[in-house]
Amino acid sequence: MDRSQRKGFYFKEYEAPNISPFEKLFGIFKELITHTSGDFDEAIDWLRELDKEYELTDSTYTIEDFIEDLKAKGYIREEIDENGAGGNVITAKTERAIRQHALDQIFGDLQKSGSGNHKTKGSGGGEEQTGEFRSYHFGDSLEKIAMTESLKNAQTNHGLGNFELTEDDLVVEETHFKSQMSTVLMIDISHSMILYGEDRITPAKKVAMALAELITTRYPKDTLDVLVFGNDAWPISIQDIPYVKVGPYHTNTVAGLQLAMDMLRRKRNTNKQIFMITDGKPSCIREKDGTYYKNSFGLDPYVTEKCYTHAAQARKLHIPITTFMIARDSYLQEFVDKFTEANQGKAYFTGLRGLGEMIFKDYENNRRKRLK
Repeated sequence: MDRSQRKGFYFKEYEAPNISPFEKLFGIFKELITHTSGDFDEAIDWLRELDKEYELTDSTYTIEDFIEDLKAKGYIREEIDENGAGGNVITAKTERAIRQHALDQIFGDLQKSGSGNHKTKGSGGGEEQTGEFRSYHFGDSLEKIAMTESLKNAQTNHGLGNFELTEDDLVVEETHFKSQMSTVLMIDISHSMILYGEDRITPAKKVAMALAELITTRYPKDTLDVLVFGNDAWPISIQDIPYVKVGPYHTNTVAGLQLAMDMLRRKRNTNKQIFMITDGKPSCIREKDGTYYKNSFGLDPYVTEKCYTHAAQARKLHIPITTFMIARDSYLQEFVDKFTEANQGKAYFTGLRGLGEMIFKDYENNRRKRLK
């Protein structure tokens, strides 16, 4: 029997991918620079410690060689501070690389679903082609059939000598409804985001970077604004995301919601939404006279009622709020439930694992339908 006609599995010893020493270290470096909020020297110190423990380098390629390659490839540059001291800082090229790294990490983990996974109130053809194909199903429009791919399947399945095209050979190209989306991502930077030995801010930053990269590359007509909130709230640019740090702040959720709604009021897109990543209860409000009312003990009705009021206001503006709560305390869940009810939005009580996948799926689902 011809070996080419044999069917089954062939097993062989695992062979590690052949990557250069620079590529191997650069993958680790991109992870470290995110954890250190863009601090190059701290990231390199961590890399040296990992090198000692896991022997990442040898005499033919050292950490010093890696740093020189980073300079030569334009990933870092020397900068002189106000005191005249020099040091290395990352460049815009590195910022783009770590956004793409975050996108690959999160988007690569998403499992492709079967047809009919996305609910919508209406039917109709998509207008944005994705470049991805799926099997033809009864009811699919005939003009959506990808003939070139279908003919390739027919040749593969039946051969050229006895050519035929059956329903099983047909594939259609996936399309999206052309509904532009404006999203504001709110990131909690209160002190609790690094308390109790758990780094919660780094996964939140990764989600923001990945979402920014997805939108700018795949949905350029959509918009994404990012803001951080502690005692106050302020917008940050996409380029600033890697440098975000947690501060000695309380959680002024109201300030974040006010700023998010102000941002979305200026957007012309019909579809608007707010994603909020937080791990704590609202504990701070800025009064009209500029002073701060703070209470970290339990749920303060004076603070929570203002949160519910703003959630209801967002609902009137047709702006759904999806809350990703990185905490499982029962009294905090009760607050989020009431907040979500006031907005008629959604809430996920989640740990850090799977946070990015949840946000990506929610974003993809929402941009396919008209949010009301």
